[in-house]
Amino acid sequence: MPYLIDGHNLIPKVPGLSLDAVDDEIQLVELLQEFCRQKGKQVEVFFDRAPPGGRRVRVFGNVTARFVHQARTADDAIIHRLNSFMGEARNWTVVSSDRQVKAAAKAKHARWMTSEEFAALLLAPQDDLLEDVGSDPEVFMGDDEVDEWLDLFGDDN
Repeated sequence: MPYLIDGHNLIPKVPGLSLDAVDDEIQLVELLQEFCRQKGKQVEVFFDRAPPGGRRVRVFGNVTARFVHQARTADDAIIHRLNSFMGEARNWTVVSSDRQVKAAAKAKHARWMTSEEFAALLLAPQDDLLEDVGSDPEVFMGDDEVDEWLDLFGDDN
């Protein structure tokens, strides 16, 4: 399930990021790229107060950054994007702690989570790199089992 994220709403919730940093947006995009790579997700992140003359949309792999014109807010842009999905909004998760965005997400039957909840998800340890082999990731064979395999495949040593 892809995500629509209010970037400036999320940044202060992520330890190590600050809205006062010059490169706060690119730092968040880098974290989101890693999240997308590990989880196989797609993200659209919206940022308020786009600098004049800059590109409004930039694609970083599975992360699309949308820089919203100064006359609008990221909240407005997220709501507009939700409305453009028609019935497909239910396939998206909206990330914002803003009540107006939450109400719009619910009205379109999209999933919703707070920025705090997503920050925890974003920073959670990535245990899925280990292959699932049951409750014990180390599997041992007994001597009898080793002998059986050697008999089956031969011991040419």
